Amino acid sequence: MMRYKRPDKKNALSLLSAAKKDIDFTLTLEVSERSGATIVRNIYESFRMLGESLLAAKGIESKDHIMPIKELLKVKVNTSRPVNIIDNLRKLRHNINYYGYIPKVIEVEDAVDTAKACFMPLLSAVNKEVRKTDKS
Repeated sequence: MMRYKRPDKKNALSLLSAAKKDIDFTLTLEVSERSGATIVRNIYESFRMLGESLLAAKGIESKDHIMPIKELLKVKVNTSRPVNIIDNLRKLRHNINYYGYIPKVIEVEDAVDTAKACFMPLLSAVNKEVRKTDKS
């Protein structure tokens, strides 16, 4: 479900800045069973904000988390891990938030590895995409 509105480049850039700030902090946290849920949530949320930024720049407001992730997965970018694994983060975060799942340390380490492999290339690509929206 989505709603069309005026494209908002300023909001899109703000989302990118917040996502970068959050991922930078999250990656400083020590991975443990105790910190795992927070780390997974924060990493996922940072990726979701990248997708939300793309939508904001196009004037689309999503009503769920699936749409921003799908939008993000459309971005053409080279990463050392497949970008589509970000959807696994969405599912893991959903289980944490709605079923009280406690992620295993190996799952948290995989989320951190995903962030390290994919976040900066996606941030750069999304930033370029958002900035070119006003040049059309």
